[in-house]
Amino acid sequence: MILETNIKTDEITDKISEMFDYKFEGSISTDIVIPDVLSEDFNIGLIVGSSGSGKSTILNTLRSDLQEWEWDNSRSISSHFGDYNEAIDYLSAVGLNSIPDWLKPYNVLSNGQKFRADMARQLRDNANIDEFTSVVDRNVAKSVSRSISKFIKKRDLKNIIFASCHYDIIEWLQPDWVYDTDKNELARGSLRQPNIEIKLIPCNGKEVWGLFSKHHYLTDTFNKSAQSWVVEWEGEIIGFTSILSFPSGTIKNAWRLHRTVIKPDYQGLGIGTKIPEAVGEIVKSVGGRLFSKTSHPRVGYYRNNSPKWRGTSKNGISRKDYKIDNRQNRKFKNQMIHKNRVCFSHEYVGED
Repeated sequence: MILETNIKTDEITDKISEMFDYKFEGSISTDIVIPDVLSEDFNIGLIVGSSGSGKSTILNTLRSDLQEWEWDNSRSISSHFGDYNEAIDYLSAVGLNSIPDWLKPYNVLSNGQKFRADMARQLRDNANIDEFTSVVDRNVAKSVSRSISKFIKKRDLKNIIFASCHYDIIEWLQPDWVYDTDKNELARGSLRQPNIEIKLIPCNGKEVWGLFSKHHYLTDTFNKSAQSWVVEWEGEIIGFTSILSFPSGTIKNAWRLHRTVIKPDYQGLGIGTKIPEAVGEIVKSVGGRLFSKTSHPRVGYYRNNSPKWRGTSKNGISRKDYKIDNRQNRKFKNQMIHKNRVCFSHEYVGED
């Protein structure tokens, strides 16, 4: 395919071509090879190459009947989906896991959050996604690529093609085929996804919590008696977790998760579900038991389906046992606010 572009020449273009001895008469021709990639179904395809190498042209040539969308800034981003379940599924799929952010309009989001929201709107069968990860830093690119790949393959979405100038996302996105526009080469077959090695480092939670409090979806409060750790990945502090003693008349050495936060740029890598399990192993190693309660649906459903967690008698029900109390007590006020909220309650049991 020959792509030809014509412009009107003028004194400036003539002077530039003369100065650099470049013959130019107003016509630019580019030979673009269109790969044969639509002959059979796939989940993820990737067109990758340097800027100006024809990625967008190939993308639009392969499939031009694309659905367009707009954001209504008088409504939340979650209101642009069919129902609340779809909003939760698709926004979580791109690593946008902050419930407060789900309720914001598009125009107040950061560039990285807008990128994730745009991805959530586009993840459908036969979608073309151009300039993939171009506007975000490389750690965000990795986390989004990994979470999107898992979602597409779990839902078995078909024939989604991404175009990007970044080669570092290939092993994270796990495409079924990659077409390199710089080499005009088509490669098929998935690569092995890289392991993510993280560190838990004990810390003074009271001193560190301020770095993470604004990212917690329910509260910014912190109990100074909690045992705490920061989460490190590739030399960066990306998260925080803590536990509290859980006094019980029947259970000895019981603990409960207090606060777990992963910074927004690193959500989607699966770290947020693995950190409490690592803490659970620490607690088990000293003969303790770890419990957790959350209202976050993605975390709750993950634990419901995981052999490492066992639901308690309070799992998946609203807290009807919360009592009305006339005292002006913060604890009882908080209970009344949340008495009808469905929570997920589990104990970490680990693996055999």
